[in-house]
Amino acid sequence: MDIIEARNLKKSFGPVTAVDDVSLCVKKGEIFGFLGQNGAGKTTTIRMLTGVLIPDAGIVRICGVDILRDPLEAKMHMGIIPENGTVYADLTAEKNILWTAKCYGMDRRSREEKAKEILARLGLESRKDDLVRTFSKGMRQRISIACAIVHSPPVLFLDEPTTGLDVLSRRLVIDTVRHMNREGSTVLITTHNLEEANALCSRVSVIHRGKIIGTDSPEKIRKQFDTAGYIEVSFDRSVQGSMLVTGSISRAEPHGDKWRVYSDDTDWAIKALTRVAEQNNLKILSVATSTPSLEQAFIEMTEEA
Repeated sequence: MDIIEARNLKKSFGPVTAVDDVSLCVKKGEIFGFLGQNGAGKTTTIRMLTGVLIPDAGIVRICGVDILRDPLEAKMHMGIIPENGTVYADLTAEKNILWTAKCYGMDRRSREEKAKEILARLGLESRKDDLVRTFSKGMRQRISIACAIVHSPPVLFLDEPTTGLDVLSRRLVIDTVRHMNREGSTVLITTHNLEEANALCSRVSVIHRGKIIGTDSPEKIRKQFDTAGYIEVSFDRSVQGSMLVTGSISRAEPHGDKWRVYSDDTDWAIKALTRVAEQNNLKILSVATSTPSLEQAFIEMTEEA
């Protein structure tokens, strides 16, 4: 069952087409990633999916509800964490959550129990009576998340939720996303952090210049561009990259204190590197093989588009 359905969405701002015929379907229980560079159309699409922007063309359904025909009903099914957060700086952490819960029609007892539970989960129980304007960016983002999930929404939208956060806040955000998904929420997350998407998402769509250029599991997208593996090797002293380019090794690039060499035959390449080391009286300190990452696949996809 498709919990989020968008068909042929278009949005222009003057002469600039921000979103051009975007369609996507997110199934119940998925964590779905929406990937793209800055300016690719991610946030504009999210704003149309959540009813903040009216599309020039196309339809959006949330849990089967047409958001243009019945926006209030559709929004009752969702929790939203926009890129810049939506918290009231002059309210306390707890009052932000309680006020949001009241807007969703929760009774007083449920509001108070849920606020206490979420504050504890997000590590903010000791700061519940402090004004949000005294909080760091990471702590404010945690309050934004608390407000978005207080009513246990079946659909959760997150727009770049971990951008600029410290390590602890980022981990708490990711853990909360996973927890909500286990509890039954379907999640759509926009990000340009590809490793984050790879770790969280069962499927992703890639948007580039307002158009969807690919939708699949992170692994399948990566496999589409798995034409050459690479080997990371380090030696006991510095070497020239030209020494390492031989036979099926197509190129060699410095990577920190190592060299990353690319080949479509990694077994042969390791033997070749061993011969180079022997011929030049070098000692190999470490060697590891790998395959192209989701980040490399993303770069190739956008370059081809």
